[in-house]
Amino acid sequence: QVQLVESGGGLVQPGGSLRLSCAASGTTLDYYTIGWSRQAPGKEREGVSCIVGSDGSTYYADSVKGRFSISRDNAKRTVYLQMNSLKPEDTAVYYCAAALDSSCVEYDSWGQGTQVTVSS
Repeated sequence: QVQLVESGGGLVQPGGSLRLSCAASGTTLDYYTIGWSRQAPGKEREGVSCIVGSDGSTYYADSVKGRFSISRDNAKRTVYLQMNSLKPEDTAVYYCAAALDSSCVEYDSWGQGTQVTVSS
């Protein structure tokens, strides 16, 4: 089973940028679909973006479309989430997850999360 570790979270001002990383160990990422989701205090977890292992297709939630970009470097076993034009409502714990199917809905492995806080 793949193990995932997120990094790159922090405190940023509105309008700023952050790049989150999801590093995998235990296996290569080549065939895995990797998704990013987030959970804000008192809210349900929300799917943010995913990149499909089989063909590299990418998907974004409407709330982040045009601001966030997902990419992968299979050689480094890492998936990135570039977050630009951040808003206070982007504040949440961000998780990455892995699956061998391409649904971007069901995942088998989860990271521990990284906190993103957008505040002035």
